[in-house]
Amino acid sequence: MGLLGIHGSISGSLSNAIVEADKLGCEALQIFTANQRMWAVKDPSGEDITEFASAWKKSSIKKIVSHNSYLVNLASFKPELLEKSRAAFMAEMRRVAVLKLDALILHPGSFTGGDYEGGVRNITDSINGAFAQVKDFPSMLLLETTAGSGSSIGGKFEDMALMIKKIKHREKVGVCFDTAHVFEAGYDTKNDYKKVFEEFDRVVGLERIGCFHINDSKTEFASKADRHWHIGQGHIGGEFFKKLVNDRRFKNIPMILETPKEGGMDMENLKLLHKMAR
Repeated sequence: MGLLGIHGSISGSLSNAIVEADKLGCEALQIFTANQRMWAVKDPSGEDITEFASAWKKSSIKKIVSHNSYLVNLASFKPELLEKSRAAFMAEMRRVAVLKLDALILHPGSFTGGDYEGGVRNITDSINGAFAQVKDFPSMLLLETTAGSGSSIGGKFEDMALMIKKIKHREKVGVCFDTAHVFEAGYDTKNDYKKVFEEFDRVVGLERIGCFHINDSKTEFASKADRHWHIGQGHIGGEFFKKLVNDRRFKNIPMILETPKEGGMDMENLKLLHKMAR
């Protein structure tokens, strides 16, 4: 079984997310390192960093990943937005580095107002520029698969392969495989588990998967809509997740729930996934 975990809240302090995840018996955790809805954010203080490291050491958490701010769009054709996105992305890389997290997950972006090729170029130029500025980045950068709506990049496995090819430090780059997004983008994981992962391996390489977002889909196959739902209650169904948590190829990979949190459902979804594991 992979390293099951949740997206934890940093409200109050960064270490609170570790406490929350540890209480649920998680082995992995995803956090925002700062407010994901604001451009101007504070970096963690020395005290924050020490407290975070201490809480992690005392916990059962094996791997922690960061999710980049939702505001960042490295594919943007709007000069001001692209500049702000690049600055925010580099600031996030620095926070990830100082907290010694395992990976930083990034939505590739949307090329609204431009074209696909230019969007890919903006993303890869941004990442190459960030690697040049943030020297010796110690973590992995994981490009997240998307549902493929509109002008978003990342709905096809070929998108991921193309971006990785154009990144200079590609040994530091992998993929976050979002189960809802992949299904919504048109890969039939419900009926063709083996075939989908064979295609990913052929196009990108299974060794590139550094994290899973474990979500059922509230919308039907190939909907192109980004709508996460509870495990086994959506259009993907429980059988896929049973296969995934028992796939030994992914036994050391973080598998992060991003399902709706109302009513203590993190605990219920985790219980179900553990029950599925042989």
